[in-house]
Amino acid sequence: MSKAIISSLYSSDVFTMACRQFDQAADAISLPEAIRDRTKYPRRCLAVSLPVRRLDGSVTVFEGYRVQHNLSTGPSKGGIRFHQDVTIGEVAALAMWMSWKCSLVGLPYGGAKGGVIVDPKQLSEGELEHLSRRYMQEMVNFLGPHTDVPAPDVGTNEKIMGWMMDTYSTHVGHLSPAVVTGKPIALGGSQGRREATGAGVAYLIKKYLADMKIPVNKATAVIQGFGNVGSETALALEAYGAKIIAISDYTGGVYNAKGINIKKALAYIAYAKTLKDFDGAEPISNEKLLELKCTVLVPAALERVITEKNAKKLQCRLLAEAANGPTTNAADKIIEDRGDIELIPDVLCNSGGVIVSYFEWLQNLSSFYWSRDEVMQKLYVMLDRAKESVDAQKRKFKFSRRLAALTLGIGRVAEAKAARGLFP
Repeated sequence: MSKAIISSLYSSDVFTMACRQFDQAADAISLPEAIRDRTKYPRRCLAVSLPVRRLDGSVTVFEGYRVQHNLSTGPSKGGIRFHQDVTIGEVAALAMWMSWKCSLVGLPYGGAKGGVIVDPKQLSEGELEHLSRRYMQEMVNFLGPHTDVPAPDVGTNEKIMGWMMDTYSTHVGHLSPAVVTGKPIALGGSQGRREATGAGVAYLIKKYLADMKIPVNKATAVIQGFGNVGSETALALEAYGAKIIAISDYTGGVYNAKGINIKKALAYIAYAKTLKDFDGAEPISNEKLLELKCTVLVPAALERVITEKNAKKLQCRLLAEAANGPTTNAADKIIEDRGDIELIPDVLCNSGGVIVSYFEWLQNLSSFYWSRDEVMQKLYVMLDRAKESVDAQKRKFKFSRRLAALTLGIGRVAEAKAARGLFP
């Protein structure tokens, strides 16, 4: 009889939330006890100290993490987050979700995630480069094109990935572009990678609206979070004909019932660095923004923003989880019981980013590169296949769409672990 382990290392609300999702899915598919904990808990983690010399000559030591959840189905894959509220529990939960996501969409990867406790806006460009390179240097024995392949996440971007790739390449003595994805095009990045996550979110929204018999050009959208994913989702939805009536960043949101000009908003952010005081719409709090009446609500920032406090107040028809883990377990139950909101769960909704990261990795390994049209066409084919498998699982077992997606992803990882056996 297996004995469950209880991990205090990752103790956090978000890790507990991911574990509860796993337990529900494992129960739903009667996952054998002997394989449960092996599938559930991270394979390994690394915590590192990152000393950086500041512009004034002082030295600040930052703390960084990398959690590799699953290495049974291929190299692990996942972003690196630079944010002041990073915890090892959050990083572990994100690594778990990456495992289910990669498995769900059919990628030969396990899940991983990295993070550094830092507000990147408080660093000069030189300090940011030193921090990025030091992180890679400390992780260099645990990363590699066939071991663990990082990518950008909250607070990081293609420039940072370029610095990390250069650091790794210097260490191994030759150019190794496949060690990270989300790089600049000049360093082996893929066409379409920057917009991939948002473009995938918008594509799935369009497909589910069609299933709901709602024309996309009659739809209104509210997007919480206006970083890379949120802004690219907005641009793609706008191109499909949808009206974006509210957007927000960490300073708050803006609302215009007649629609917001997304290109104008992006131009303003490029100048002012935040949405605050944008004159193309009225100010609104992030809390009120989530409760606006709209066709599509897109949480595209951090996790756990839809809670039991606001789940009853949502006025959307479709909830598209562009962020990872934006809906708490309690809120999920409320939304399911309501029955009037369709859900695109995060492991499906935002999978476009890791799919095109996979394409970038393939192109790096083969030194053969595709056009943007080829990349996007292949992305949409894989999203269609994943959507069809989730909806088939939902119909077959009468699961919620989240449970359908999780049972597919978790079941495939468990099957691979069982097939490989247990090393003595």
